[in-house]
Amino acid sequence: MAEHLRIDTASRIIAAPPEAIYRAFVDREALLAWLPPEGMTGEMLEFEPRPGGAFRMALHYSVPGHGKTTEDTDIVDSEFAELVPNQRVVQLVRFKSDDPAFAGIMRMVWDLEPVDGGTRVIILAEDVPPGISKEDHDEGLRSSLENLARYVEGSRD
Repeated sequence: MAEHLRIDTASRIIAAPPEAIYRAFVDREALLAWLPPEGMTGEMLEFEPRPGGAFRMALHYSVPGHGKTTEDTDIVDSEFAELVPNQRVVQLVRFKSDDPAFAGIMRMVWDLEPVDGGTRVIILAEDVPPGISKEDHDEGLRSSLENLARYVEGSRD
């Protein structure tokens, strides 16, 4: 029987409407500003925000030795599998690595649920490669949500 890969999840209420949060996913500069977790910077290599469209990002670690592609870099190839305006973003993520522990496709589902005072953003990461520790991934998800909150809450009129 095949081993099923891990599912990680995180959520946060952000004091912004779903429309503002959704825009942060489909705008190149916005995504680059908030998606890289703490300790990383991003470089957008390709960006096509439509169902079936791709985005390719290089994530550079501030401290070398953690990278999946090179010692200090992760190259992430993603596809926008589903875009439901103001409700849901589904990305299929592949890490460029020779290490089989990072092989496969991780499905990232971002649901946006209106709540009093803003939007609950729920991340569901399915088929997380075993090379990504749960602790590191949980911290990365939380960090990205904090960055997203800071980005959209700070950009409101």
